[in-house]
Amino acid sequence: MFDTLSSRLGDVFDKLKGRGVLSEADVTAAMREVRVALLEADVALSVVKEFVDKVKTRAVGEEVTKSVSPGQMVVKIVNDELTAMLGGESVGLNLSAVPPVVYLMVGLQGSGKTTSSAKIAKFLQDKSKKKVLMASLDVRRPAAQEQLRLLGEQGDIATLPIIEGQMPVDIAKRAVQAGKLGGHDVIILDTAGRLHVDESMMAELDAIRLATNPLETLLVADALTGQDAVNVATQFNDRFALTGIVLTRMDGDARGGAALSMRAVTGCPIKLVGSGERIEDLEAFHPDRVASRILGMGDIISLVEKAGEMIEAEDAEKLVKRLKKGRFSLEDYQNQLAQMRKMGGMGGILKMLPGVGKMKKALDAANVDEQVFVRQGAIISSMTPLERVKTKIIGASRKKRIAAGSGTSVQEVNKLLKQHQQMAQMMKRMSKGGKKGVPQLPPGFDGLLG
Repeated sequence: MFDTLSSRLGDVFDKLKGRGVLSEADVTAAMREVRVALLEADVALSVVKEFVDKVKTRAVGEEVTKSVSPGQMVVKIVNDELTAMLGGESVGLNLSAVPPVVYLMVGLQGSGKTTSSAKIAKFLQDKSKKKVLMASLDVRRPAAQEQLRLLGEQGDIATLPIIEGQMPVDIAKRAVQAGKLGGHDVIILDTAGRLHVDESMMAELDAIRLATNPLETLLVADALTGQDAVNVATQFNDRFALTGIVLTRMDGDARGGAALSMRAVTGCPIKLVGSGERIEDLEAFHPDRVASRILGMGDIISLVEKAGEMIEAEDAEKLVKRLKKGRFSLEDYQNQLAQMRKMGGMGGILKMLPGVGKMKKALDAANVDEQVFVRQGAIISSMTPLERVKTKIIGASRKKRIAAGSGTSVQEVNKLLKQHQQMAQMMKRMSKGGKKGVPQLPPGFDGLLG
């Protein structure tokens, strides 16, 4: 989401890092460019002004002028203030009350409340081992209640049975009662939205709030709507004293100003962000990690955490044992492709690596084709279990069958087999204590670049 802003700030700081000594004029010129970059990213003017003033005050002080690397020190100051702007500390969902606790989901129509309700339920079930009940209070939008029920089935999450004609406050009371009887830890109430904030919606939410006494009142806001999302957050927060914000579509190609402005304008913490369309695509919001990503420093912690969640320790251990024996089958390769796709593909992984932001143009020019991995997975799936282990038995007729079954060509099958052979040879050399250092990319991998 912050690609453009990250690129602009990277250019500004590269100029500073190239200088041995920084004058006040240098800092002022750099802050002018930072100001423009933030405004272009749709960050609120008041937030930009306060941020730039804080950075400039620190950057012209002794901690920079007497620093061995003044340019690097300015970047550190910007990182510190950016983290503070985003909220400083990560704030998680509140579960500190006698269960069942109630989460009230609020927001405009189309912001992603229903999907976010299911994502949060899944998040709580998987990460906190909580028993969750979802209830749709949206009696205005056609099939809204049915949508939540289907999402519940998809994520194996309990939903309150639908009773036609029942009003939102009554549904909310029934959900709380059902949650108590069913031994649930959390009850998520998905409310109706409007195309814009109006008094009838606010009055309905007030009535639901008074009837259920929610522990969390979470605003779901669409990050792609920019300053509109900030304005909506301000209106909801003034009325309900929000406990948290959930930003959806953070994976979209937008300027990102909503995420940077919302915490500073409302004082309400961003707790979660939606990072994709799947029910599992929800992440805790960490201000320090987001700041690091924006400044091109990567986010190794999130990458390691994501890998830990996606990769089973037992599977990894088995793979290591096979590699030590010099074995690397096509089945092993297919498993690695699947794990990489779960982690957001090659592009998603690269974005979290330090310094890759500066190489973005080169990577874009290289045109890494993610579909190559999809096609390779299809090719391997079209093979028999024996063919995946003993690739030498794959002759011309088998190649034709595999190509037809995977919707690819014989040439692509040949390329995969050649690539796998080179990788297997490399693994064998490594298992025998071959050349020291990091092995180079096998020649077959040039097929991933278009």
